[in-house]
Amino acid sequence: MEFPDRRDVDHLIDPQPLPEFARVRYEPRTERLDDPVAATRDELDALDLDDLSEGATVAVGVGSRGIDRIDEVAAAAVAGLAERGFDPVVVPAMGSHGGATTEGQREVLEALGVTEESVGAPIDARMAARELATVSVGDAETPVYFSEAALEADAVLVINRVKAHTNFTGPIESGLAKMTVVGLGKQRGAKSFHSTAIAEGYVETLTAALDVIERETPLVGGIALVENFEEEIGHLEAVPARSFLDREPELLERAYEEMPTLPVDDIDLLVIDEIGKEISGAGMDTNVIGRYRVLNAPDPETPAIDLIYVRGLTEATKGNGNGIGLADLTRRAAVDQLDMKKTYANALTSGSLSKSKLPVVAPDDEFALRTGAAALGGYDAETVRIVWIQNTQDLGELRVSDAVVGDLPEAARVVGRETVAFDDGTAGFEAATDDDPDA
Repeated sequence: MEFPDRRDVDHLIDPQPLPEFARVRYEPRTERLDDPVAATRDELDALDLDDLSEGATVAVGVGSRGIDRIDEVAAAAVAGLAERGFDPVVVPAMGSHGGATTEGQREVLEALGVTEESVGAPIDARMAARELATVSVGDAETPVYFSEAALEADAVLVINRVKAHTNFTGPIESGLAKMTVVGLGKQRGAKSFHSTAIAEGYVETLTAALDVIERETPLVGGIALVENFEEEIGHLEAVPARSFLDREPELLERAYEEMPTLPVDDIDLLVIDEIGKEISGAGMDTNVIGRYRVLNAPDPETPAIDLIYVRGLTEATKGNGNGIGLADLTRRAAVDQLDMKKTYANALTSGSLSKSKLPVVAPDDEFALRTGAAALGGYDAETVRIVWIQNTQDLGELRVSDAVVGDLPEAARVVGRETVAFDDGTAGFEAATDDDPDA
């Protein structure tokens, strides 16, 4: 597909002056777990492993999110199991990610630092999944699938972060239950789950499928992580099988309290440097941007953002641009990074088609910002409310236009003043006269 060059569109929208920006450090109070590696080893004692014989194989399910120190936690779990006389094997628990291929899922784990060498165990990335049973959820009959690699083990342990989901709200969202049902369901299980969940409810579908898995597989439990505002592990605990639905609501409540959020709720234009699957299942955290764009799920009430401009993809996402459809604008450089096979594998499996639509594609940053300013209507550089972030995971450092500064909370402080400069259409920041916050 060919997109317009600057010479094709330059005359359509007049240039507009951009506001001066404040560079902001945002530091809400938070808690951090000092030694998650030691905690992982210790927490294994809370799981029912006594019935396993020496040499028993334990499948350790690891997903595709950019969880803090996930490589170290996975390695600690493997080491702790080996110390207890078991034979661990890592099984990717990421549904259709990595283009729903064995090689792609290995590639995703490697991007997260999880390799056979780093964790000290083989990785069985087969995509095969076996149907365990069919359950009724509302008006739907839903087949429940589970990874054959995990089923061949004597026990199954999952590791995942408990956090707000990007499509729905409820007493359980992203966490151990979802990792077990969707992640270890591989592509077939993930597709079956999402197809029913969109129509009949996510929590209802998770609950019904998890009941089958707990009954039909050797699931022993999971390691639940809760991250703080800085995306560091703030809490870690082992949760035995058949306790996921009891324990996760409290962990989720803690995750909501610690969840990264933007410092203000009223934004005209949000500029995001990068999106990616390791940042969020939706490429950018829908709870941060206030957009779900999912059938039968209303968008969050806050924040209220008029336009979103996405500048590019992360390296770790390996071309999976799921979530780019949540933006109103992007640029040609971002489109050039897209691997549509991986992006479509994600969209077709999840059923969340809007997240993979292409927004308006601008030739470069300068024209994208010009387009955004015009689309806002009644643009005024002195009153426009722009927030500029690297991604929706790293919100400790950001930039805001001058009109936003007066609304910043106490936990946010201005550390510099900057202006936007363009080098051949690509935006960059430079100090405004000097780097004095009061300048």
